[in-house]
Amino acid sequence: MPTTAKNGLIEAVEPAGINAWVANRMVFVELTDGRIIGFPADRFKILKSASDKELAEVKLRLNGYALRWENLDEDITVAGVIAGNFQLPPADNYKASEPAAAYKTARKPKSPPARPKK
Repeated sequence: MPTTAKNGLIEAVEPAGINAWVANRMVFVELTDGRIIGFPADRFKILKSASDKELAEVKLRLNGYALRWENLDEDITVAGVIAGNFQLPPADNYKASEPAAAYKTARKPKSPPARPKK
């Protein structure tokens, strides 16, 4: 995580989003530190019931620190997504009795789809 020096103290700087898009009901955010993170829209109540067209209308707000869906009146912080703070549990293939680490290692990582052309 990038840091800055302020008054002789080192402070961590949260990465912000510089680009956001949706593909196959996955929301992707390109961060200022070079990472691209993604999460299933179905992990949030309002996004789960949204149409594909409504999901695609994602915008970055607050200097890249929030995702906004104006027509859905939904805001999600980039920091919350990075931290894994979701409203809903993962899809049906996750069993509550399994430890979280076992779930994470059992899934194959997917490459994010290409960024849309501007």
